[in-house]
Amino acid sequence: MIYQGEALSVQLLQDGIAELSFDGKGSINKLDRATLLSLEQAVTALEQTPDLNGLMLTSRKDAFIVGADITEFLDMFDLPQARLDDWLSQANRIFNRIEDLPFPTVSLVRGYALGGGCECILATDFRIGDVSARIGLPETKLGLMPGFGGTVRLPRLIGADNAMEWITTGQDNKADVCLALGVLDAVVDTDKLQASAIQLLKDAALGKQDWQAKRAQKTAPLTLDKLEAAMSFNTAKGMVAAKAGPHYPAPMMAVTTIEAAARLDRDQALRIEQSNFITLTQTSVARALVGIFLNDQFIKSKAKQAVRAAEPARKAAVLGAGIMGGGIAYQSAVKGIPAVMKDINDQALTLGMNEAGKLLNKQLERGKIDGTRLATVLTGITPTLSYDGLQGVDTVVEAVVENPKVKAQVLAEVEAHVADDTVIASNTSTIPISTLAKSLKRPERFCGMHFFNPVHRMPLVEIIRGEQTSDDTINRVVAYAAAMGKSPIVVNDCPGFFVNRVLFPYFFGFNQLVADGADFVQVDRVMEQQFGWPMGPAWLLDVVGIDTGHHAAAVMADGFPERMGKSGKDAIDVMYEQQRFGQKNGKGFYDHRRDRKGKPVKEADPESHELLATVAGERSDFEPDDIIARMMIPMINEVVLCLEEGIIDSPAEADMALVYGIGFPPFHGGVFRYLDKMGLAAYVALADKFAHLGPLYHVSSGLRQMAADNKTFY
Repeated sequence: MIYQGEALSVQLLQDGIAELSFDGKGSINKLDRATLLSLEQAVTALEQTPDLNGLMLTSRKDAFIVGADITEFLDMFDLPQARLDDWLSQANRIFNRIEDLPFPTVSLVRGYALGGGCECILATDFRIGDVSARIGLPETKLGLMPGFGGTVRLPRLIGADNAMEWITTGQDNKADVCLALGVLDAVVDTDKLQASAIQLLKDAALGKQDWQAKRAQKTAPLTLDKLEAAMSFNTAKGMVAAKAGPHYPAPMMAVTTIEAAARLDRDQALRIEQSNFITLTQTSVARALVGIFLNDQFIKSKAKQAVRAAEPARKAAVLGAGIMGGGIAYQSAVKGIPAVMKDINDQALTLGMNEAGKLLNKQLERGKIDGTRLATVLTGITPTLSYDGLQGVDTVVEAVVENPKVKAQVLAEVEAHVADDTVIASNTSTIPISTLAKSLKRPERFCGMHFFNPVHRMPLVEIIRGEQTSDDTINRVVAYAAAMGKSPIVVNDCPGFFVNRVLFPYFFGFNQLVADGADFVQVDRVMEQQFGWPMGPAWLLDVVGIDTGHHAAAVMADGFPERMGKSGKDAIDVMYEQQRFGQKNGKGFYDHRRDRKGKPVKEADPESHELLATVAGERSDFEPDDIIARMMIPMINEVVLCLEEGIIDSPAEADMALVYGIGFPPFHGGVFRYLDKMGLAAYVALADKFAHLGPLYHVSSGLRQMAADNKTFY
């Protein structure tokens, strides 16, 4: 044994070939600070070992290295910049020393080699993978860029254009793609990895493989002339600006880093990468996106606890075969859980099956599935007009119209036709679960399961605990949602639950802005371009459906009359009365149509302005900051109230529900991360400036006290 550490070891195999094997304590290998320290000691031991002819880097896990330990990131970002610089310098020195060893080196890649794991294998002369290999640099998804040499070695290995695409998109790449580009030198069967590596190193030691040339390529400047460089980098900047936009600086920083270092050797280029990486660590965007990653891990860990405690769903049923019901049945079947789809007429069943068929055909057209897979999923959905078809189901999702009387009747009917231990969930978006539970004999077996449209794309599922819902029911429904590939978040019962309860104050803020003379087009533009929402409020209402929004607003007004009650007609009422229901019938705040390629297109409609004039004051231009404040304060205040009242358990779950459920801009990190960044005292002062607009703008006493005590949510 040449070296033995807690996270890795080095042993001598044969003919002077050493194996450095990563084997961290957990189920995966990470490049945390402890592993880097161990790697440094291992490299020192290798440098001091005589008569070595080659080194191979391997992993004893199913994946090589999944990246850095992101749980360490936020603490590290708070270090003085000089300490951060020392940490990066240390890591880069280690990889440089691996790259500079006086004998050939090769990495064996099974599974993921991401982030620092990818940068580690780039430091070796050769890389061999099996078909499971997935390699990439995902740092831009965290608001960062590679910091261990990724922007230096990858462009020199596969060319600047390919490297910039890898780095700016953050996608990982399959073995065949890596082989074609030259990231992998060979792809072999898993059981032949070690033998192939040993043979390669022997050939290299005998001069049959020019390992020095491969090494020199990665340490020299990029081979681009001035014209090629100008075209390459200008094109990349244009594409990144269009895709990432102004709120996500990391992809553009990566491009400019590669550009600035193009004519420099390895060590000079690494200094530029290091400096720019540190700059990104100090941005609020990086902190927000790292925070989202950590929050996502937190909600996944809670879901795993539920999965361990629950019986898995083996057969499900969906009541109501519309677009939503068809989407739920599809999502269940595509994840291997057969679903019975029950409705009262054949037309609805046809609609539901067509919805599932459309989604599968899109995947077939894109080459993501084959005909056999399509047929398997479709046969996993059983349409039926009779409750008799529900024999043997263990989970039922009711997805009929959003009408409490209809839902109560359907829920009572289905309870009579399923086993006593079957759990029943309602896909209601606003109706309190405890109200619906009154129609059931076994309310402890009932909860809410609120999906978001379109079901196949939206990650969030709200699981709503009623007054009598048992822990076992919650665990089973959370486990079912997780098995469907969703991110379940448990909330307590109230009108609108969490997401819709906090969304409608936002819409009420919009109504009040319009009433005060704001142009809905300007409001949408500010909320999209400056705050970062994927859709402004008017556009979002059109997509949700004005009729749906009108109904839900009434439920919220009834549930929270002091804050959300209405004294007169508003913008949503005007559109509803004129049957301008939005995208679904082509007219709402906007005119909606499809272009020649079938893509939806919206245009501002002069008639909308005329109609809104009946509930609006004189047209007025508002400062963008005032529009943002007037739109966001009602939502933020309601989110804080939901935490204080125990509707949602934690800031992390609240922020993830907002990002995953309604597209809250990820670069803000969620409401609580946004508040922490602004500072609670500054937020309270801002809200007080608009307190005259009504109760939705009044800060809770709990938040006011937190601000006075200089506290934060994270």
